[in-house]
Amino acid sequence: MKNLSNINTKAKGFTLIELVVVIVILGILAATAAPKFIDLTSDATGATIEAVKGSVDSATNMVHAKALISNNVSGASTITINGATVGLVDGWPENGDANATTWGAILDIDAANFLSATDGTTATNGRIVWYPTVDPALTAAAAVTANCYVSYVESTDSNIKPAITFETSGC
Repeated sequence: MKNLSNINTKAKGFTLIELVVVIVILGILAATAAPKFIDLTSDATGATIEAVKGSVDSATNMVHAKALISNNVSGASTITINGATVGLVDGWPENGDANATTWGAILDIDAANFLSATDGTTATNGRIVWYPTVDPALTAAAAVTANCYVSYVESTDSNIKPAITFETSGC
């Protein structure tokens, strides 16, 4: 018979309980640290800004096409869209009041998520700025300073499309 006392009975490796404790600790660390490293809020806001810019661009093109069809491409005029009178300057949507009928009729942007206002930075009629409502005290000028906005500046000629730009570096 073999002598069993010579067999090394000490196990090498981790027990199941030790492995479970390590996994639990790693899970807790991951749950607390991951949100700090993966903040998707600014990415979502930036993507929304780009979508609003696309909406403004498309709406501007459609209004201009309707103005061309109805021969309203010189000076100040109006056309009817969705039952509302939309102001035109040289066949393009006018700035006017950002919350008035012009943009309310051609854009469907939820005011609970985006505000719009003229910020008065250009010589003619200012420009319209759309910006997220992340901070209720935020103004159009502050959104431009913070680099998180879409802007529309009227055209000065019927053959030149209005300047529609966006900035997301500060979102």
